Amino acid sequence: MKRFTAIFLLCIFVLACKNEPKKENVETMAKVETPFVWEGANIYFLLTDRFNNGDASNDVNFDRTKETAVLRGFEGGDIKGVIQKIKDGYFTDLGINAIWLTPIVEQIHGATDEGTGATYGYHGYWTKDWTSLDPNFGTEEDLKKMIQLAHAKGIRVLLDAVINHTGPVTDKDPVWPDEWVRTGPACSFDSFDGTVSCTLVENLPDVKTESNELVELPPQLVEKWKAEGRYEQEVAELTTFFDQTGLPKSPRFYIMKWLADYITKYGIDGYRVDTVKHTEPYVWQEFKKVCDSAFSQWKTEHPDLVLDANDFYLVGEVYNYNISHTTAFDFGDRKVNYFDSAFNSLINFEIKWNAAQMSYEDMFSKYNQILQNDLKGYGVLNYLTSHDDGAPFDKERSKPYEAANKLLLCPGTSQVYYGDESARPLIVEGANGDANLRSNMNWEAIQNNPETQAVLKHWQKLGTFRANHPAIGAGVHQMISQSPYVFSRNFVQGDYKDEVLIGLDLPTGEKVLDVAQVFDNGAVLHEAYSDQIVEVKEGKVTINSEATIVLLEKQ
Repeated sequence: MKRFTAIFLLCIFVLACKNEPKKENVETMAKVETPFVWEGANIYFLLTDRFNNGDASNDVNFDRTKETAVLRGFEGGDIKGVIQKIKDGYFTDLGINAIWLTPIVEQIHGATDEGTGATYGYHGYWTKDWTSLDPNFGTEEDLKKMIQLAHAKGIRVLLDAVINHTGPVTDKDPVWPDEWVRTGPACSFDSFDGTVSCTLVENLPDVKTESNELVELPPQLVEKWKAEGRYEQEVAELTTFFDQTGLPKSPRFYIMKWLADYITKYGIDGYRVDTVKHTEPYVWQEFKKVCDSAFSQWKTEHPDLVLDANDFYLVGEVYNYNISHTTAFDFGDRKVNYFDSAFNSLINFEIKWNAAQMSYEDMFSKYNQILQNDLKGYGVLNYLTSHDDGAPFDKERSKPYEAANKLLLCPGTSQVYYGDESARPLIVEGANGDANLRSNMNWEAIQNNPETQAVLKHWQKLGTFRANHPAIGAGVHQMISQSPYVFSRNFVQGDYKDEVLIGLDLPTGEKVLDVAQVFDNGAVLHEAYSDQIVEVKEGKVTINSEATIVLLEKQ
């Protein structure tokens, strides 16, 4: 009898093992079950120089040693610092599934003088050479490693593209040739031409993106590349690009080629594009074609590294574009649709005002209405804080929990600006203007301050829930009840269906919620905020927690 029992149990075990999915199959199924969609992504935007210093040996380059105004010089942050946080799981714990870095290309070597001290190109928007990484930020090997590590954790990488202008002219950085740039007039911003065919600010040479004139390489680049021993290689690559594309050797196409190289060489997933409205709209349609071609080439050459079938992602900074504009940005004398064969998404400058003036439901239902209708198939990138918005939603950082709720639970793509999740100060003693927004990441507070840790935990819970459920950003919003405030989000893509129920501003202690519109009786649910399992009985669930928020998902 004992022998029979042993044989019977062994057979059961063998059958169970035989029928159990292989580990790789389980991972594949999980990947298919939860698709990544840019319209519902949770993007972390960081200033490369200010986020985390992973290599102190690259803190000073090109004799950038002038005394600077407060927070106007390089502080040491670099790509290795980002790598450290990817390895540590910082982004994963925060529910981040894409990282956007400020430009990492080589910056002007000199400094500008603003009267209170020098300013260097620490922010990355003052390009000297699009084909090189600035050593202050790191090396090509660092970039390659960062992207590989991010992709291994399911995190996409966006770089920042600047086509509109070069860096300022300094004693170390001569102006580019006249056929490449204009140095005036200054933009008046009162019309289309007064916004496009002009310089943004004094001493910021404007690239002649409208020109189809064939131009030679700027002499300073020729001299630089020869000194670095790569002139022949760069010229050969340019020749191949222009021969294959048939595009003219005009200023904008040189720059597009150089930016496309970061796609074909490293497999980046998208670009955030700077100063979009200051360039002719057709330029962005051309840029999209160049990027799509480069991304297709990278996928063909690296089939084992392809994450999914998503196209290359382009999100544009059309300054003062609001979601209420839907597809039309109005210059006063001309309206432009930047979604037309160009951008997947535009940065939404309106949400900070909506968050300050509207209730959760008014804001969520408004965004749902626009995104599911006029902007169907496109998206907006929502933010409450950024590197150059001097009037953010919560400048004093007095409402970090509300900020998380309104940003991470709003329909659309979310942009977490570094330090939003830890209430990094946006007012710095001695700093002027946008320098206040660009302080060093407050790692010490995250490590030692219980209040900061509690704020971070809230952002982590909401961010993780959002990352697990594309329905939150990309799904259809439906209010279940006004008081208590409960709503659902529903998302369908092919055979994939995702539905969640969320409650906000709820009482502490016992909460009884009507979920009959979303979940069937007997359904076993996971309440992700307090991490407890509940069952639907008579169309309701009972949750006992000290939290005032409920995040319900199918178990």
